[in-house]
Amino acid sequence: MSQPPSTSVAQSETAALALRSARARQAPIAPLSTRYGITTLADAYAVQEINTREALSQGRRLVGRKVGLTSKAVQQQLGVDQPDFGMLFADMEVLDGGEIDCRTLIQPKAEGEIAFVLGRDLPRHDTTLAELMSAVDYVLPALEIVDSAIEDWKITLVDTVADNASSALYVLGKQPTKLSALDLRLEGMLLEKNGAQAAIGVGAACLGNPLDACLWLARTMAEVGRPLLAGDVLLSGALGPMTPVVAGDRLHLRLTRLGDVSCRFV
Repeated sequence: MSQPPSTSVAQSETAALALRSARARQAPIAPLSTRYGITTLADAYAVQEINTREALSQGRRLVGRKVGLTSKAVQQQLGVDQPDFGMLFADMEVLDGGEIDCRTLIQPKAEGEIAFVLGRDLPRHDTTLAELMSAVDYVLPALEIVDSAIEDWKITLVDTVADNASSALYVLGKQPTKLSALDLRLEGMLLEKNGAQAAIGVGAACLGNPLDACLWLARTMAEVGRPLLAGDVLLSGALGPMTPVVAGDRLHLRLTRLGDVSCRFV
């Protein structure tokens, strides 16, 4: 994001509209990187920002952020050295145990994560780890439903960033736990689909510690002018592999000390 966008405003607007249309029609499109000339990280975030502003103008409420690309292996695969971010809106929340209509999605997958809920604003680009930890009100188990508007998930870095970091929905558990005395590196994760193991993971898979992912997010959001606020939900990144889902599937996520969360697809 340090380099200026290389595409024109018209190209960015066209790419943003293509993403909105794809999601409205539940019909995937070709990669933005090849069809619309979105080639740099700055280009991609410009497209994401256009759609964020459009969503806000339509009355949607911004209630948090997500961190993606927190796996070192995935970063190496895409040739990047940092995570990415996306927006969480109020209408993306699904209640624990709730139903998700697959007809509203394109090609969904699920990830098990740890969610942080802030009790104070974090307005500074040089937020310290101590400031972050003191601002966290509690943590929760979370399912993130990711969904790409790009055909067959054939995404590059710019495709996922432009597409709101491939974020669609999220589900939070209802058992808030204070951060104190937790070592999130060692938090184990088991994601079951239809009663069978679908993915396992651990907190250390998320940038070494989910707190580090949240610190990166707090600093980055202050830098781009959308600082994190009290009450915001932070999805800190996947603790294990993504799991494809279809209508009829039931997901149950269990974390070692943070509890459970579930949803079903119809």
